[in-house]
Amino acid sequence: MTKHVIIIGGGIVGCMTAMELVNRGHQVTIVERNQIASQTSGESSWAGGGIIFPLLPWQYSEPVNTLTRHAAHFYRELNQKLLNETGIDADFAQSGFLLLPEFDQQAALNWCEKYGVTAQKVNAADYDVQSLSGEDALWLPDVCQIRPPYAMQAMRKWLELHKVKMLEHTQLVPLQETRQLNEWQTTSGEKLRADQFVVTSGAWSFDLLKETSAKLNIKPMRGQILLYKPETNLKQMVYREGFYMIPRLDGHLLAGSTLEDVGFDNGVTEAVRDELRIKAEAIMPALKHQPIIKHWSGLRPGTPENLPTISAHPTINNLYLNTGHFRYGLTMAPASSKLIAALMSGETPQIDPTPYACAS
Repeated sequence: MTKHVIIIGGGIVGCMTAMELVNRGHQVTIVERNQIASQTSGESSWAGGGIIFPLLPWQYSEPVNTLTRHAAHFYRELNQKLLNETGIDADFAQSGFLLLPEFDQQAALNWCEKYGVTAQKVNAADYDVQSLSGEDALWLPDVCQIRPPYAMQAMRKWLELHKVKMLEHTQLVPLQETRQLNEWQTTSGEKLRADQFVVTSGAWSFDLLKETSAKLNIKPMRGQILLYKPETNLKQMVYREGFYMIPRLDGHLLAGSTLEDVGFDNGVTEAVRDELRIKAEAIMPALKHQPIIKHWSGLRPGTPENLPTISAHPTINNLYLNTGHFRYGLTMAPASSKLIAALMSGETPQIDPTPYACAS
């Protein structure tokens, strides 16, 4: 049966959830507080690096890795699908991932062997970077990336072609306790009606649901990133102790990012700019002579253990949550969107939903 579903939040998780529901024949409306695929809104969907791999996955729980494991294959196919249907290339690339010390190399090798991820011990000096500790690095050649702003623009175009309604610059009032959710009021007084609602609003989810989901542990965490366009770029992504560098297909280079607990402040600071610049130059000394092209930030939906909430609301009928993906909204979005769409459609999901249930 065709249902009208309202999705609250037009980031990458919201857009991908919309695609899943459209493919199931549902009528979909996205409500977005800013503009979908905007590059000035402060959300993490466009601002992130786009690495389709969890940083140091051997440090995360099995439920987190379950959601991230199949993302690279999905995005390879999605990029081609979006390119064919919208004409927008999301710049999917198999760049490879060079992991510099210090890290638990044995834990990394054990994890890679367990999950069939190719990993090779290498000398970092052979990859045009400087390993400050002088120890061996680890090369993961199959790790891929996608460019989040381009992916968002392509998904927006696809949703428009499939008649998804977009209510932009529209905010909802925080939800009050109710048993049955048939309508949700905007801050301008309009009442939006639907058969089902799903919250995918990332860092802003808790403010919407705090009266009905007090145990929903989500808060904004700021990440700042630098952009270069060096004369000679890296050939692969590089990670060292919480800091990554990502070469783009057009010659740009991202360097980031921070994890800052500063509320909803999406500004940038000179102190962090200098901190990131020093880290980037330590890995790639040639950057000392290159200008910083751009410096920006995004707000991630921070959660304990990086574990999102993907479930029906525990007490309100017709309300669902797909939020709290922290650093891995892009990487988790394919699996989490399929999971929530299955739950909303009354299907048996391929992933066990138990670890992602909303606390009552």
